[in-house]
Amino acid sequence: MVRDGAGTELIGRQDECKVLDDLLAQARAGRSGVLVVRGEAGIGKTELLNHLLDGATGCRVVRAVGVQSEMELSYAGLHQLCAPLLSHLESLPEPQRNALRTAFGMQVGDAPDRFLVGLATLSLLAAAVGDEPLLCMVDDAQWLDRVSAQTLEFVARRLLAEPVLLVLAVRESGSREVLADLPELAVRGLGERESRELLDSVVTGPLDQRVRDRIVAETRGNPLALVELPRGLTLLEMAGGFGVPESRPLSGRIEAGFLRRIRSLSAQTQQLLLIAATEPVGDVSLLRSAAERLGIDVDRAATEAEASGLMTLGTWVRFRHPLVRSAAYRAVGLEERRRVHAALAESIDATLYPERRVWHLASAATGPDENVAAELEGSAGRAHARGGVAAAAAFLDRATALTPDPVRRGARALAAARAKYQAGAYDTARELVDAAELSHLDEAGAGRATLLRGQIMSAAKSASAGLPLLLEAAKRLQPFDPALADQTYRDAIYAALTAGRLATGGVRDVADAVLSTPGHTGTESRETRLLTGLARVVTEGYAAGAPVLLDAVAAFREGEFSAEDGLGWLPFACRMAHNTWDFAAWSELSARLVDLARENGALAVLPSALLLRLSNRVFAGDLRGAASLTVEASAIGEATGSSFFAHYGALVLEPFRGREPATRQAIETLTQDRLLRGEGKVTTATQWAAAVLYNGLGRYEEAYAAAERGCENPQEMGLSLQSRVELVEAAVRLGRTERAAEAVRTIEEMAQVSGTPWALGTSAAARALVSEGETADALHREAIERLDTAGVRMDSARARLRHGEWLRLERRRAQARTRLSEAHEMLDAAGAEAFAERARRELKAVGVKVRGRATAETAVLTAKEVEIARLVQGGFTNPEIGARLFLSPHTVEWHLRKVFVKLGVSSRKEIDSVRLEAMATAP
Repeated sequence: MVRDGAGTELIGRQDECKVLDDLLAQARAGRSGVLVVRGEAGIGKTELLNHLLDGATGCRVVRAVGVQSEMELSYAGLHQLCAPLLSHLESLPEPQRNALRTAFGMQVGDAPDRFLVGLATLSLLAAAVGDEPLLCMVDDAQWLDRVSAQTLEFVARRLLAEPVLLVLAVRESGSREVLADLPELAVRGLGERESRELLDSVVTGPLDQRVRDRIVAETRGNPLALVELPRGLTLLEMAGGFGVPESRPLSGRIEAGFLRRIRSLSAQTQQLLLIAATEPVGDVSLLRSAAERLGIDVDRAATEAEASGLMTLGTWVRFRHPLVRSAAYRAVGLEERRRVHAALAESIDATLYPERRVWHLASAATGPDENVAAELEGSAGRAHARGGVAAAAAFLDRATALTPDPVRRGARALAAARAKYQAGAYDTARELVDAAELSHLDEAGAGRATLLRGQIMSAAKSASAGLPLLLEAAKRLQPFDPALADQTYRDAIYAALTAGRLATGGVRDVADAVLSTPGHTGTESRETRLLTGLARVVTEGYAAGAPVLLDAVAAFREGEFSAEDGLGWLPFACRMAHNTWDFAAWSELSARLVDLARENGALAVLPSALLLRLSNRVFAGDLRGAASLTVEASAIGEATGSSFFAHYGALVLEPFRGREPATRQAIETLTQDRLLRGEGKVTTATQWAAAVLYNGLGRYEEAYAAAERGCENPQEMGLSLQSRVELVEAAVRLGRTERAAEAVRTIEEMAQVSGTPWALGTSAAARALVSEGETADALHREAIERLDTAGVRMDSARARLRHGEWLRLERRRAQARTRLSEAHEMLDAAGAEAFAERARRELKAVGVKVRGRATAETAVLTAKEVEIARLVQGGFTNPEIGARLFLSPHTVEWHLRKVFVKLGVSSRKEIDSVRLEAMATAP
């Protein structure tokens, strides 16, 4: 033992114990705490957890232990931790409750998004607190199944206002991939004095001083080694140091010590320890059932096991140390382990735990076995429903290895590869694709294998690397699966547009392939028409393809679609609506996409859906609505460990606010991102943002340079077209009339093809800038009228500003005052600060004094606080707000109390009367 003789203090661990005691006190005071206790095997992590447990009087405690053999069983560790709290499930919002019940195998349903499971776990822990703090302890967290570890990491990052203490012990050699960047307590070896003190406390006989010195030196202060290694010494070795020195690593020597102790036990007791090590749920009744099947006298073997100090059998089975478990598993040969796996498979209730049963059957298999492989394949679906693709991948991978028939093996290898790819295990996925292609694949299977290679290359390397394979796969799939071929063409076009000039062949190659495919005439399904329209824009020009795109977008707007189709195709349809200047369709489809993603918990799609929607809201002049969406996208980014969403949201929003530092930071972050560096769409988006910023600030030389770079890739349309609009304004201001006129001609040609109010209004606004006299005046007025009709209030407000500036230069001061006042009011209300300041300066020049925005007495709320207040005004409850922003209801309430103080209100009802548009925001 590491404790001193009184059993109340750990030798040499005063500092570590104080850290834990302080965290426990913090939880009792109502604040959360998170700690990863990290150190090598035997260093004392478990004893520190026991110290924490000893001091947890008045706290509710839940515990879990990661087990190596369960690493492929998704949510096994999380279920173990949360099992005592499941009585609180009914208090969770229905989507969260269903997600957790499905993940734990309590009901059948579609695979829950793991971040929804994370939010449900956060809510469950908060609901379980009651009047006493909650202590959650996880030992050997390096052996948790991946999705359980990811969920606990998610929870750890979002605990804030709950009296919950989460402590996870991790073996130092374990991966830092999942539990990285959380608060850590590094547990090191004891000092020499403490090592001697501990060694003397466990050695009862004479110990030669030189032997003592050698043990202290070789154990390097590892407490378990100091306690266990002397057990393996004979009296002769202890008295004189006579023996052969060990050269194995310390953890191996500790385990070897446990192995010797296990092998000194009776054969039946060794078997009982093996069963416990093999089925780590800790279920005593399951242990007994399997042991009896093997003819073990359970009571006698259990008595001997407990007397050895290696294992205890109470409500649950627990080992003295994780190294005992691994030693017990190694103490016997492979054949004996297979017998135990088979006994456990026979003992497990297949209706309650089918995945665990078949996993043991697979471990008991001595060679290829189609029956077991088929069961594994069937269980993959159930495993996917519980734990998502990572769980399914593990079962399919094992099924592949046990499949004797090469045809079936190829199909299963391909299915396993697809699941591994979706789980982010790209190297393993590539290996399984190789194995599939070595087996017999038909032409359709070969096409799917090529598609998978392209998807892996795109995700693991870059869009340009995956593009050739995606294009080849689409061509191969077309005769067998036209719908999948269309999806692949869609993804190939995305890859080509994203890669820009980096793509080999690029978007033209994809467009040519689309148009050469039978059925892509533009008169087929709306999905096919989207592809055909874009392909014609690329190959034949805007006039040839835009009408087809407008027709396809209208079909999406008018028709219904399944969740799968909507989540797959609506992002593409939204972009095509933007590309054809169909603002009404872009507004409606982006709203439907966000609603669909929220309703289905599709967190893989929701962030990009929110970004599409917030871009639309910016052009609609609703910068505060866009900021709200940015907060939500950022919350998902925080949950998923990605900062991209927050930076892209800022890239779209901050230029219109005229905030140069924030815009520059977003531009720098995105252009330097390792995964995005050099991609064409990043250049287009960042340079468009810079052009908007500098036009707003009146720095036209910088705006012109950025706009030129922003429209270098016209085939991207979208923000490339918007860059051309910014270019006209900057070029006119700089007197570069020829370049402005050239850009205006392009905009006019596209507008005449599109014919939408937004396109025609934009064209009129651009032509007004290069016109003179009454022609210019008429075009300015036409632009304002059409843009008002389109609902593009940001463009409409800027058109008023430019008209007012023109009227002032024409010395039509009265008309200028009217138009500039309209512009200032719209821009100021929208929060477009730089453009509003331009209008204010112009008004001053025509004799109208406009006060600047008063901020000295304005409450300063963070962006998250503004969003919570806005949702309160919208009638959302705390649980609903928490679900939207990935916070627990307690944390929402904590933020809300801060909002009350800052606003000087005392109830949710009073927030309704607060004009949040006037709120300043803090970082």
